[in-house]
Amino acid sequence: MTAPARRLVALTIAATVLAGCGYSFRGSLPDHIKTVAVPIFRNRTQVPAVENGITSAVVDAFATNGRLKVVAAGQADSILDGEIVGYSIEPLSFDQRLNTREYRLRVVLNIQFRDIRNNTMLWREEGLSEVSDFRVVGQVSDTLSREEGAVRQAADEIGRKVVTQVVDRF
Repeated sequence: MTAPARRLVALTIAATVLAGCGYSFRGSLPDHIKTVAVPIFRNRTQVPAVENGITSAVVDAFATNGRLKVVAAGQADSILDGEIVGYSIEPLSFDQRLNTREYRLRVVLNIQFRDIRNNTMLWREEGLSEVSDFRVVGQVSDTLSREEGAVRQAADEIGRKVVTQVVDRF
């Protein structure tokens, strides 16, 4: 058998196996769920307003994905509730004088995704964590600005993770 023929046979077998085991490229989201509400996440930390950026990043991730339309809670088929339960900054590296030069920001959330119509829990994750590292430049204002950038980066990654779990899981 020639190499192209072997590849064709292998692809045919793979397609048959995948079709037979119920594998789907669609995910396992129930058919009736077309919309999602994403209320502002609860902030259980001492860091003011961190919930705004994280909630916004999750909403943006749903909009970018396009599979579920984000709507108000009264119009939604599903709801994604979240709470920020951890926010920490820990030093990573130091200079010769033992001044911190790099930090690691860690954000921890509890997330749940519910089917409003059937009143069922579809997915829940406690302790969803994301980290983002940032360097210290010099001025305190520069450090704060870099921390805000790290929060945005972590929030964007959280948004991608949440949408993947909700929409694309198998």
